[in-house]
Amino acid sequence: MAVSAALERFLTRGRVIGLDTNVFIYQLEANPKYQASTHHVFKWLAEGKGRAVTSTITLTELLVPSYRAKDVEKVNELYALLSTFPNLTWVPADTVVCDVAAKVRGEHGLRTPDAIQAATALATGATGFIANDPVFRRIPGMDAMILDDLIAPEK
Repeated sequence: MAVSAALERFLTRGRVIGLDTNVFIYQLEANPKYQASTHHVFKWLAEGKGRAVTSTITLTELLVPSYRAKDVEKVNELYALLSTFPNLTWVPADTVVCDVAAKVRGEHGLRTPDAIQAATALATGATGFIANDPVFRRIPGMDAMILDDLIAPEK
């Protein structure tokens, strides 16, 4: 499966990209619809072609299924992989991020987790944001790449 030229252009012009939780989920679950795109993003990071930021809320969302299943081995595996992934910064929801999130939520109607993700990207100076929810397009100044837009319509 070929990687979209639009994704390549998006990554090339970005210095720091914000990543929503679904980018991680699609990659970890090898989602056939999105894996070519997410694999390309993580390869881009691993090769040091750019940097990414994500909120620590991403880690919360990623660990829930393993904790529900009481799979401590999987929890540890995810921590080991995610906490050491090259060129990826985990940003806590500090007072600056929370203030920006409140503003984003108040002005653009995003749900709190989405507002925190957007605020993380905005507060850290990310030049783009990759997600799969068009709600992120509502935010002025946020260059949002929506994964569904990269999928060619089936004929």
